[in-house]
Amino acid sequence: MTSLDVISSKSDPAIQRIIDVTKHSRSVVRTALIEDTEPLMECIRAGLDFIEVYGIESTPMPAELLTACQRRDIPVRLIETSIVNALFKTDKRPKTFGIARVPRPWRFKDLAGTTGDLVVLDGVKIVGNIGAIVRTSYALGVAGMVLVDSDLVSIADRRLIRASRGYVFSLPIILASRAEATDYFRDSGIRVMAFDADGDLDVGEICDVEERLALLFGSEKFGTSSDFEGISASTVSIPINTAAESLNVSVSVGIALHRRADWNLSGGRKATR
Repeated sequence: MTSLDVISSKSDPAIQRIIDVTKHSRSVVRTALIEDTEPLMECIRAGLDFIEVYGIESTPMPAELLTACQRRDIPVRLIETSIVNALFKTDKRPKTFGIARVPRPWRFKDLAGTTGDLVVLDGVKIVGNIGAIVRTSYALGVAGMVLVDSDLVSIADRRLIRASRGYVFSLPIILASRAEATDYFRDSGIRVMAFDADGDLDVGEICDVEERLALLFGSEKFGTSSDFEGISASTVSIPINTAAESLNVSVSVGIALHRRADWNLSGGRKATR
């Protein structure tokens, strides 16, 4: 078992770095806090540039995490339990966590190297839903996501990292204004299909479409913006019990992407920047 150094002083520069990254309001987001072993492992696999990874002195570090850090030459230290308790006194205390540098934002031009479908969320603001959709999109082979009017200033938002279990760094995710998004899809020629309760097509029909699609989902309350109407090739509905008001947007995305899984999982979705 590797012997790890222990941080026992609150004056260690690492402690101030952790305090800074956990602040709720930061005008510039250059670093991100990655919490718990599974998200850490995923972010390491995704190639994030870690400054350091930390564990709690009283809790053994997972061997798989130590091995992954050693392979990437990521520094690992333990922190005294009392200091960790003070750092996360108002939050759920993670057993492991790390500080990583945030990669530059994805741009629409980065999608040129992809072939799979895109998921477009129009006005979806609940971070838990967005995070769940990120995980599903990655698992089912989506090429990228476009978040329109999400109120997020960075994909390195701590809430989104938590909700996505770290997968937010594993595929291209673009934060865009509605004008930027509509201009891109109007010019790109990618077929846009908007999901609506009264859609022209049944969701089962999209599995036979042999071309790249942009699957557009709006918020449960307001649906998709009228700005997309001029560029949407088709509208798609998911049949449900008429006694139910609607499906959660993350569930709707999951159903749609399952129908498109054969197309997306067999195609390339790796983008080059």
